[in-house]
Amino acid sequence: MLEDLQRIRQEAEEALQATEDLDELDAWRVTYLGRKGAITSFLRGIGDLPPEQRPTAGRMANEAREALEEAFEARREVLERQALEAEVAEEAIDVRLPGRPQSLGYIHISRQTLREITRIFARMGFDVLRTKEVEDDLTNFQLLNFPPDHPARDMQDTFFTTAEDVLLRTHTSPGQIHAMRKYHPEPFRVILPGKCYRYEQVTVRSEHMFYQVEGLVVGRHITMADLKGVLVDFARAMFGAERQVRFRPSYFPFTEPSAEVDIDCYLCEGEGCPLCKYTGWLEILGSGMVHPNVLRNGGYDPDVFSGFAFGMGPERICMLKHGITDIRYFFSGDVRFLQQFP
Repeated sequence: MLEDLQRIRQEAEEALQATEDLDELDAWRVTYLGRKGAITSFLRGIGDLPPEQRPTAGRMANEAREALEEAFEARREVLERQALEAEVAEEAIDVRLPGRPQSLGYIHISRQTLREITRIFARMGFDVLRTKEVEDDLTNFQLLNFPPDHPARDMQDTFFTTAEDVLLRTHTSPGQIHAMRKYHPEPFRVILPGKCYRYEQVTVRSEHMFYQVEGLVVGRHITMADLKGVLVDFARAMFGAERQVRFRPSYFPFTEPSAEVDIDCYLCEGEGCPLCKYTGWLEILGSGMVHPNVLRNGGYDPDVFSGFAFGMGPERICMLKHGITDIRYFFSGDVRFLQQFP
């Protein structure tokens, strides 16, 4: 039996060194050190030996088992380290390869247009003043020459709140009153960009929420010539130095006289096309001299001060510049549309 023990130990050591992964190692443990393994079976058979051989056989069997257990632990450490190294090598990041580029967003096309408008007027000395989007009926309408029964109110369907006479502004023109009361009694020139809201049907040409840019100049001896000079410079800075500009008589309750401003169609050069509805002209904004009642409501004496105002929609400006046919694209959240204007 002692010779059998030596043979088992030698076979176990050779088999242990031949294991190549942890699964084979576990199978080796079951074969030699498990409950039914070769070493365990040998220990159980010691009782069948003559009494004088049992101590020596028991000591040698225990030494063999301890040696194989130590060899097993050493081999397991080696195989675990090899497995870890193989896993790391397989999943390693090759730092020589370029990284995955981050997907960057864009400034919204309405915001881009607002910034371009702001830059143009900033070069003319205009400040930027932001005013609140929630107004009262007095500031949104009455102080701008819209009495409660004025028919011009029919053009501006309004979102009223549950508070009496409190509403979402229908245009940026209430900012005229805020600006005059802020700067009074000094002359000033400002633009007033911001969002407006109207309770109306959403179509290819109208939205219930949109941006506007109001402009206001108040001072002594301000004339229609000043208005025309500023707006002609703006139109040519925005649409090209070769643009022709015309002023058409119009009506706004808060300006007198009033005018719509058109540029010649840059697509057909005034010949007529679907973009300009075959008129040869594109409307870009409304304007006029500030009405004396509005000046008075803002704190300025209309016998001493005069001024002009204008208003435009950045979305309309953008639609004209880029040939966009549906205003609903701007706030639809469609990334395919927005990515066209990085």
